[in-house]
Amino acid sequence: MTEQPAVVVDGLVMRYADKLAVDGLSLTVAAHSITAVLGPNGAGKTTTLETCEGYRKPQQGSVRVLGLDPVRQRSQLLPRIGVMLQSGGAWSGVRAVEMLRHVARLHAHPVDVDVLVERLGLGDCGRTTYRRLSGGQQQRLGLAMAVVGRPELVFVDEPTAGLDPAVRREVWALLEELRTDGVTVVLTTHYMDEAERLADTVHIIDRGRLVGSGSPLELTRGGSVATIRLVVTEPFPPGAPDHLAASLGPGTEVTQLDAVSLLVTGPADASTLGKVSRWCEEQGVLPESLTLGQRNLEDVFLELTDHADHADHADLESS
Repeated sequence: MTEQPAVVVDGLVMRYADKLAVDGLSLTVAAHSITAVLGPNGAGKTTTLETCEGYRKPQQGSVRVLGLDPVRQRSQLLPRIGVMLQSGGAWSGVRAVEMLRHVARLHAHPVDVDVLVERLGLGDCGRTTYRRLSGGQQQRLGLAMAVVGRPELVFVDEPTAGLDPAVRREVWALLEELRTDGVTVVLTTHYMDEAERLADTVHIIDRGRLVGSGSPLELTRGGSVATIRLVVTEPFPPGAPDHLAASLGPGTEVTQLDAVSLLVTGPADASTLGKVSRWCEEQGVLPESLTLGQRNLEDVFLELTDHADHADHADLESS
């Protein structure tokens, strides 16, 4: 028998006044997996996850978490989930390890606090009050508080923001161990390498809608189609993508990723590389790098999301 998804979002609509923050969003999170929910600032991620966590009531559509309604059945759900907030979650004057021990005592079978403190490098700040912790230390404490109760499902929001590379990899290892132990992890992050490394499934949201979904490999592979990434030293002249596409001929697409980066998708062989090099010479464009290979998750993310009109959505999710 197929196991039921850990999270089911079906036709979710959420508004702030007359602004649409989540627009008929539907997605699922498989049990015992790591699922990354990605999107530009203001895309609707935070509102969606807060609804899954029971902090907001769906205005239209439905949400089920571990088979339960996060609002009506909140008392049944809370002991089974962990939530790592992007900021806050602890009293400003409490010492870090005291806060963690307090949260552990709220659960029937908590993780050994001392082991978790050592694992996440919290020992050196254990007696420091929360308000005096660095941003990275607060992140580590927030993650520890989310997992100390051995949840079946944990929501982690930007878990490695502000962390140094060594601690960041330790957090990755902890999240992977949670999955191995049967815990479902829902992750939001702005680090595309983090999502590509950890996630079994990636959902990309833009303007409150699901615009891409699949494993990192499914999202990045192009079958027989390859890619060329062109990075230049100065911003491209106006109309550069269309001009280059015309030079390369049919069957090739050119996407401008940012002011100094273009992605060529198509029969990216040696002949196409030569054409791109000649185009740069003709246009007086100095390449910084010209690489042939498969798209990465960042390429896909930038292709699927439009950054032109995100200001209003960013304002919505910060309110």
